[in-house]
Amino acid sequence: MNVKVLKFGGSNFQHREDYGRVARHLSERLTAGGNKIFAVVSAMSGTTDKLEAVILDVNKKAAPSNLDAALSTGEMLSACLLEAAVSRLGISVASLNGYSLGIRTKSELGRASVEIVDPTPVSTALKKNDIVIASGAQAIDQLGNLTFLGRNSSDLTAIVIASMLGENACEIYSDVPGVYTADPYLVPGARLIPEIAYRAIARMSRHGAKVLHHRAVDYAEKHSVTIAYKSLTSNGVAIGTIVTGNGETRSVTVARDAEVISCGGHVEREKLRALFERHDISAICMEDDKGVDICILSDVDFAVRLVALTGTRSVTSGLRTVVTELDSSTFRVHLEGDYERAICRARQIHDCPSMTTPSTARRAACGRAR
Repeated sequence: MNVKVLKFGGSNFQHREDYGRVARHLSERLTAGGNKIFAVVSAMSGTTDKLEAVILDVNKKAAPSNLDAALSTGEMLSACLLEAAVSRLGISVASLNGYSLGIRTKSELGRASVEIVDPTPVSTALKKNDIVIASGAQAIDQLGNLTFLGRNSSDLTAIVIASMLGENACEIYSDVPGVYTADPYLVPGARLIPEIAYRAIARMSRHGAKVLHHRAVDYAEKHSVTIAYKSLTSNGVAIGTIVTGNGETRSVTVARDAEVISCGGHVEREKLRALFERHDISAICMEDDKGVDICILSDVDFAVRLVALTGTRSVTSGLRTVVTELDSSTFRVHLEGDYERAICRARQIHDCPSMTTPSTARRAACGRAR
């Protein structure tokens, strides 16, 4: 069975009418290619944050399983809306969610890891329909409980589905046509990268770039799935970046909501660093005359939850913006308390490659760059 796997991020769904726009694109692809289509969708833009705010307003100490179930409803609604839009075009279509995708995870709440995949439910749905739509970022554990793959992890769902179906390619649609040397919305001089290696883009993601989810990229590399990064435009489809095993480039990333945790000492900080390392969470260790800290760059919500479970004396000391310079072998970190100043710093670094002096007195004492 020849199947095209496409994933549409939340930026494709700013308004309700956008579901009709995506549905028409799927219809055109179906007519032009003759292949069946499997589409993975994220929640409508901003929905996940709203859902989290609502449930925490009801109960600030809501159970992790409660949070997972609530956050997953955003993707489920998005899948239903796109199914309705496709059905209106007279195309046979069905939608699946975490309970029926055939993806099983460990019983980790907040950011579960894929363990086993069963292509039977997906293959059965594709035999009966020309287009199948899936809710991204969710699966079930071995006991049948719904699990959440983490924030912005619909990419991972799409890559898993592509691999599950034996497809060696997956198309990811965003609001920009590809991967850039910096966020083009923040750095006007950012340049499009036509081809980039899995590990290079995964490093960018781990250090704050709003590109492909790093665990999705890792899975794609492991299972040899090529990623085509695209966007829907008024003139059709723009294909910007191909993610394969080749292509290194220098880049600048901005992590706006990096969480700084003040530690009781070096021993406590090292324990947290090791904890984050085990869970594939990017963090940098810092110290100055004010104390010993660790700054979390990726999967912040999940990381803070892990810290709470350790029972350590560590306390969060607020959010910071981290600007990171990345190249093929090293990374340099600049910590800023002011977001606008961080943007200026990112632009300066991007436009002046020789500028590598840290922007604050705080220094990275340890870190992780893959």
